[in-house]
Amino acid sequence: MSDLKQAVPVLKTERLTLRPVTLNDVEAIFHYASSEHVARYVTWDAHKSLDETKDFIALILTGYQQGQHLFWGIEYEQKLIGTIDFVSINETHKFAEIGYVLSEAYWNKGITTEAAKKLIDFGFKELGLVRIQARCFEENIGSQKVMEKSGMLFEGILRKSMFVKGIHQNVKMYAITDDDYVNS
Repeated sequence: MSDLKQAVPVLKTERLTLRPVTLNDVEAIFHYASSEHVARYVTWDAHKSLDETKDFIALILTGYQQGQHLFWGIEYEQKLIGTIDFVSINETHKFAEIGYVLSEAYWNKGITTEAAKKLIDFGFKELGLVRIQARCFEENIGSQKVMEKSGMLFEGILRKSMFVKGIHQNVKMYAITDDDYVNS
């Protein structure tokens, strides 16, 4: 698994290219990361400047160098419109968590679901995972739909499990196991 972390592979779907993020992506990421609508359901605040986005990308690049990130830019029609990653990977227990964000202009087009399905496929086939999970704030209906359409099953609500943006958030947990994946 650590070899893959050091060289994040390019993954392709019917419409998308999932590729490593670079400093050349700063304006594209700032475009959606500066949106209050996009930032509403994530743990971070909307970016206020290009420097803030550059700092974010620098963290990703450092993570690549240290073999700590499997993080992809979502490219659609040759334009970076979001990101998707394994937020965490537990190699001992062979499970991972997916996180994603997408430019509002591309919501409700099946793009995030397509990217999530590709990461799920990659996680089971290439990383040998047995469980892949994702979480979202309870009121984030769009993310819930992505998880369901990606084959994940709702497992429950983690009540007040995250303190984000000044309030304790209820979080919905979804997951797919290798058995679910094989039988889908």
